[in-house]
Amino acid sequence: MSATQQLLVAGGGIAAMAAACAVARAGWEVRVYERAPVFAEVGAGLQLGPNVTRVLRAWGLDEDLRAVAAYPERLVVRSAPSGAELGVLPLASRAEHRYGAPYASIHRADLHALLVRGCERTGRVQLNLGQTLTGFREQGDAVRVQLGRQEVEGDALLGADGLLSSVRAQLLGDGPPEPVGDLAYRGMLDMARLPASLRANQVTVWLGPALHVVQYPVRGGAALNVVAIVRGRAPAQGGDLDVPARAQAELERALQGLCAPLHELIAAAPAASLNDQPWRRWVLAARPPVSGADQMARGLVALAGDAAHPMRPYMAQGAGMAIEDAAELGHALAMDAVEVRTRLRRYALARWQRCARVQERSRRNGEVFHARGLVRVGRDASIRLFGERLLDVPWLYGL
Repeated sequence: MSATQQLLVAGGGIAAMAAACAVARAGWEVRVYERAPVFAEVGAGLQLGPNVTRVLRAWGLDEDLRAVAAYPERLVVRSAPSGAELGVLPLASRAEHRYGAPYASIHRADLHALLVRGCERTGRVQLNLGQTLTGFREQGDAVRVQLGRQEVEGDALLGADGLLSSVRAQLLGDGPPEPVGDLAYRGMLDMARLPASLRANQVTVWLGPALHVVQYPVRGGAALNVVAIVRGRAPAQGGDLDVPARAQAELERALQGLCAPLHELIAAAPAASLNDQPWRRWVLAARPPVSGADQMARGLVALAGDAAHPMRPYMAQGAGMAIEDAAELGHALAMDAVEVRTRLRRYALARWQRCARVQERSRRNGEVFHARGLVRVGRDASIRLFGERLLDVPWLYGL
């Protein structure tokens, strides 16, 4: 492999920085182009299953992760209407013992920062902020990208530029993602300012008709990430992120008639919030599952993360699939004496079916989480009956 081979990366988020880290570790030079002028902290949390923490450990980032993450002791599923416990899945030492890696929860900004440090340690990644990719073209064995009036050449291009990827738009031309009919309210709360009854080193999922709420610790347990996802579309005047002043009232209305602990959690948010406003609202959007390898790589251009396979958050695997993408891309590009187009094709062949499976399972989980009527009654009974066997996901977490 020539020492001059270079990957150009569009985007600067988790998918982009994970890919840059993996590909640089494989011996390539990497140039990252992010449209934002600075990396800004986003107040949201992420869950990282053993399938993800195993990759970070292989990249030498385990100690960095332990410095900033929380390691929940268990996953608890509860009924939102009654508050009753439906099922429990032990995490902590069980995940390490069964899958060879821990289950972690982390602030999105902390994960991004440790990936940036991983890139810096390779000495092969150049970060370029305030640079917007406006187009690309292949020329022989090179790909040229347009950055305003500047053109840059590399051996391959990775579109890791998120849900509204401009690289995907040119590569596939399949239009924008579609709203899924759910609204997500996200908050980050100071654990020390919460009532003692709301503090726990665990992931709690509250399942109720047409909504669910997830809470888990981040930043070593110093903060609590809360996500409430409600069936419904944003009002025409509501926009996407412009309703912090109304979000508290919207959530309180959505939770009417549900159990007291949920109301206590939402009511505590304004006083415990670590952000200027306790809640931000997102309109969730996704795409159909990936249907073939050519949706993840064509020629000298590949896609990763949300640019390739945006998914509903009902398996907590959006960031996880992006990091798995990165690991596989690093393996593929490390192959000597193989044409770059072939390496990218092998990357796509190795990834598309797994990503499609997680996308479809996430969609199905959304229907289960938000079930009403007799379906909800059957769901709750199944979790009570099968518990750990139903909540664990060996095909996802395993080696």
